[in-house]
Amino acid sequence: MSARREGRVYFVGAGPGDPGLMTARALELIASADVILYDRLIPSEALSGARADAELGYVGKEGGGQSADQQEIETLMLAHARAGRNVVRLKGGDPFVFGRGGEEALALRAAGIAFEVVPGVTAGIAAGASAGIPVTHRGLASAVALVTAHEDPAKDDQSLDWDALAAFPGTLVFYMGVRQLERLAARLIAAGRSPSEPVAIVERGTLPEQRTTLATLATLAAIAKQREVRPPAVTIVGPVTALAEQLAWREPPVLAGRTVVVTRARAQASSLSERLRALGARVVEAPAMRTVARAVELPALADFDLLCLTSANGVELLFERMGERGLDARSLAGLRVAAIGPGTAAALHDHGINADVVPARSVAEGLLEALAETEAPRRVLVARAADARDVLIEGLLARGAEVEVLALYDTIAEPIDATGMAALADADYVTFTSASTVRFLLSQATPGPRTRIVSIGPVTSEALRAQQFEPHVEARRHDIAGLIDALVADAAGSHA
Repeated sequence: MSARREGRVYFVGAGPGDPGLMTARALELIASADVILYDRLIPSEALSGARADAELGYVGKEGGGQSADQQEIETLMLAHARAGRNVVRLKGGDPFVFGRGGEEALALRAAGIAFEVVPGVTAGIAAGASAGIPVTHRGLASAVALVTAHEDPAKDDQSLDWDALAAFPGTLVFYMGVRQLERLAARLIAAGRSPSEPVAIVERGTLPEQRTTLATLATLAAIAKQREVRPPAVTIVGPVTALAEQLAWREPPVLAGRTVVVTRARAQASSLSERLRALGARVVEAPAMRTVARAVELPALADFDLLCLTSANGVELLFERMGERGLDARSLAGLRVAAIGPGTAAALHDHGINADVVPARSVAEGLLEALAETEAPRRVLVARAADARDVLIEGLLARGAEVEVLALYDTIAEPIDATGMAALADADYVTFTSASTVRFLLSQATPGPRTRIVSIGPVTSEALRAQQFEPHVEARRHDIAGLIDALVADAAGSHA
């Protein structure tokens, strides 16, 4: 009998918050891990890349709140690795910069467990750069010191050498120090640092809601209190902070400070979420549904003269079924291909097919109108979800066509997690991209009283009204780009 293979632990830095700053190696390991033990301040997109069967465990530490016990974390890592699982220990920033990664690695080494360290962009450097503050600059600072202002509670108050920090000839970057600002400034001034030394606090560095507060050591605590500075934040002390006003490069994003709940199925949510984040929104993914492929027999495609596709999901699953039979885009030669909207057309294009018909309105009624201007089809194959509306089928039958429906997948409810529930109760916006997302989400939760409801189009709006919810915003173009345009216009208007 062969010995059981031991797993490996990967200490992975998730970077400062912006998911675009995660390394390719980090994303690769997250996607392949059996177990992910993650800390606070991890980009939600990092976990969305995990395998569906991966075990996810939150082991974060809350400043001033409930925290995971360090010994328990190390015991978990050892147990999973000994059971033959590959473990990603996911940490904000860099795992070896105030992340206790060294302690955990020592525990693994002592137990004989193999590990790998994947560095990440640390918040102290990234937040400054994102705020236009170079922590080193010729003539101003030739050195930088990274300091934790929230130390091990077992240490006494003298564990930091404040005299040495005050005399340090460069920039000081304090992590986790929002609750210690008054003490921090007083200690540095008492040790000889000038009260007029410029200081910057960068809250939520690299994220859309990033905010920079400028002060001096003498005014730091008062200004931070006045502006209600909150963690996570880094405090940068030194002449380089005076460059922030000249080098600030981030344009205020149009959705900065807004929380948007995305209810699309997880597989489709990323494109909408990414575009909203690029506009500054805080996005919470609360997928209300997921698609489940059906085992279907693909008909002879040559028997049809028109193929209608009503979703990008349908496109992907159709080509999967074709691939199982050794078929590719050449099998559609001679067929006219109709796509219900630009998203579906784009999915077809990715498979080498340019749609012959794409209606101006991305609904079944719009597709029927567009088809009415073309030669009447004899035999039509409609590839779609099993529970889709029958408007398209009925309209084609009314024109005398023979119609066969290829139900490629089912849509089923996805349980909304606690994060999604909390966000929905207090979000600025919740987006609905189909009648299915309406039905499945509203069966579990309801938007908060101040949350504005955004609908992708009339079919989705009708589904909302059927549930006694009037949409505040309806996209003029019934696709993702149209939905985003409508949301941005609303945010810029009187309801901002």
